Amino acid sequence: MEAPILRRLRDLTDFEVADGNPDVRGWTVRGADGQALGTVYELIVEPDVLKVRYLDVELDGRFHINEHENHILLPIGVAAIDADDDNVFVPALTAESVLNYPPYVEIQITREYEEAMLRALGKEPEAANPRFYEQDSFDADSFYSRRRAS
Repeated sequence: MEAPILRRLRDLTDFEVADGNPDVRGWTVRGADGQALGTVYELIVEPDVLKVRYLDVELDGRFHINEHENHILLPIGVAAIDADDDNVFVPALTAESVLNYPPYVEIQITREYEEAMLRALGKEPEAANPRFYEQDSFDADSFYSRRRAS
């Protein structure tokens, strides 16, 4: 089964973040240890169902990944927000594990790439599931409602 067409939010003129949900672009992304990993560069959405599926994260320069591989995609359901301080927390990543995470180059996102991302986060993808994005890792509602305890 082919992955659905995903698009960058900035490319969709008639699509915006739902009322009541913060636009997290520009927010700091922090790993399990609280260290900054980078910033949310863009939101990757599935326009057909009006849902954000991924956060496009631009990694900090200190990771010394080459200029073409300084972005990663994070399934939205693996993160939590701290709206008070404009942070996005990813408990499954650290400054060390992010170096082994599959880089994102702006190409068509394949199911193989999506499965590699989930494995890098310690999650086993439900590849055979025809409703791939119904896995907890893609639950945008939990992302926006789950607040990280201070």
